[in-house]
Amino acid sequence: MKLAIQTDYHVSIVIPGSPQNAAEAINRVSSWWTENTTGDTKNPGGIFLVPFGETFARYKITENIPGKRIRWYVLDCNLHWMKNKKEWKDTEILWEISSVGDSTRIDMTHIGLVPEKECFDDCNKGWNHYVKVSLYKLITEGRGEPDHKNHSAIERQ
Repeated sequence: MKLAIQTDYHVSIVIPGSPQNAAEAINRVSSWWTENTTGDTKNPGGIFLVPFGETFARYKITENIPGKRIRWYVLDCNLHWMKNKKEWKDTEILWEISSVGDSTRIDMTHIGLVPEKECFDDCNKGWNHYVKVSLYKLITEGRGEPDHKNHSAIERQ
């Protein structure tokens, strides 16, 4: 298990509602990231695929403590526009969920996505959209802004 360090990509949002509702929304990957997601996005040991055309990432859920913490390990990837198409392989996505008064804080850290990586700037923009905009809207409005089968949510902006 890798530990997050200060330079890893990190984003936080505060949403109304319970930590349990936040965790359930995170687990609905196809509702906030890409509709093309396939596999088990909820259960420990589950494996799921997040494809974007030629680009994809395959994850294994290594931890899911409802309403507290979710951890995904990148088993494989193809970042087709990068020199190192496997740059995300062996990185982790850590979701930490906590109560803040009547609200819930979601902290997402992509452990291993650091400024020295080629993808850092582009991936930073992507994660900011999917967490700060799409996941936030899924939780607060009932509908996220995931990529669709024929186009990217970011391309529409």
